[in-house]
Amino acid sequence: MNNTMEDGLMHESNLGYALVYGCILALGLPLNAVSLWILLRRHSLKSPSVVFMVNLAISDLLLAISLPMRVYFYATGTWPLSPEACIWTTMLFRNNIRSSSIFITFISVDRLLAVVYPLRSRHLRTASNALKAVVLVWLFVLALNIPETLEFSKFIKRKNNSTCFEFQHRPKVTINNVSQRSYHKSAFATYLPSVLTLILLAVNVVCTTSVSWTLRSDSARVNNKVNVMLIFVMNLVMFIICFLPVTVHLLFLGLPVSTPLVCLASFNCCLDPLLYYFSLDAFLKNKEDIELAREPDHGHTIFMH
Repeated sequence: MNNTMEDGLMHESNLGYALVYGCILALGLPLNAVSLWILLRRHSLKSPSVVFMVNLAISDLLLAISLPMRVYFYATGTWPLSPEACIWTTMLFRNNIRSSSIFITFISVDRLLAVVYPLRSRHLRTASNALKAVVLVWLFVLALNIPETLEFSKFIKRKNNSTCFEFQHRPKVTINNVSQRSYHKSAFATYLPSVLTLILLAVNVVCTTSVSWTLRSDSARVNNKVNVMLIFVMNLVMFIICFLPVTVHLLFLGLPVSTPLVCLASFNCCLDPLLYYFSLDAFLKNKEDIELAREPDHGHTIFMH
């Protein structure tokens, strides 16, 4: 009787997860596809901000294309593909958290330099430097995949081939159980990116504080101050709501990631398009060259785009 009730509740919760993932997919896929088209078509890769935003949109699209299989799995309770397909689908989600958190931080640092150090940072804030940075980010993310994929593949192949994702990997036994210890070993590769996420959060807090202090000064002549602060606030909100719960769960509790936290983290792909809108002035208008900070010869007024 108890098993029947538990199975019924689990089935209802899985249908709820399928609905949540379906909503994220319905919003995230078209929003990021359109945003990427606008960024590439109308703004080009001539400013560091656009370079970072294009890669952020690509990261979100990679997450979005993995969501249909999550919807199918939680709606039906079965995984129709191979264990390898489950591994790579899961990696797309984890890569999104890592790459998105880095690109969002790059955007915050870029705006910090534009507002606080507009003249001294001009030689740093170039599209060429931004392209080099994003290449290093993707190489770093792929390097993390190698040991994690190897450990994760050993773990999942011991499971039933009809299961997948974090919800099914969570053991229901004490921490002394061999399965639990096995998961901890496979999760070791997540500790480094979890620590990195906390460091990136700290960087965003420092950037937000510094820019807020600068904008409060009467000498700071910055257009669209509200939009500038909205960008930083949105970055912090995405970190705190989407990335921090998963990080704390893995790093401090040492537990497998629960499905509600995965749903929450996935929601970042729906919020990022708002960042593009507030970041780029005249986002929907044709513009050959977008700059985050542009200083005239007299007055050094900063126009934030």
